[in-house]
Amino acid sequence: MEKTEEAREKAIKNLKIANHLLTQSYPLLNDPKLLVAVLQNIFLAQVNAMTAIVSYDHDNWHLPAFPDNFDAKFDLFKLKIAPKYKIPAEHLQAILDVKALIASQKESKVSFVRKDAFVICEEGYRLKTLTLQDMKTLLAKTKVFIQRMGQILAQE
Repeated sequence: MEKTEEAREKAIKNLKIANHLLTQSYPLLNDPKLLVAVLQNIFLAQVNAMTAIVSYDHDNWHLPAFPDNFDAKFDLFKLKIAPKYKIPAEHLQAILDVKALIASQKESKVSFVRKDAFVICEEGYRLKTLTLQDMKTLLAKTKVFIQRMGQILAQE
């Protein structure tokens, strides 16, 4: 139960950080580079919420032991836990989308700011952009996911 509570608290903390960066810091500084920090905190919030739910199920319903890495947790979450708690597929897709964006940003050799967007130039010169509206949408989805995590963990 300790790991569950720790992951839950981290998820809430990362969500608050992402929200603060997006609603307070970004309008003040107007620097699209902050959108990367928002994205990273959204991802950490999602992963910690997923970890909290997986750990909760592991502790209470004796799920088999699982490796402590993203892929193993996500597969267990997608195959066993999401159907059990009726977690919509859009939450699963949002986690994968954010993970892919972070991977693109880290692997990218070129990234730059253009107008009000942070642009990531992938191999083959495909462009991905992070905009304020994109981050607001992801943050809203993550808030719903964190609320669902709270409902699941409140079940005793």
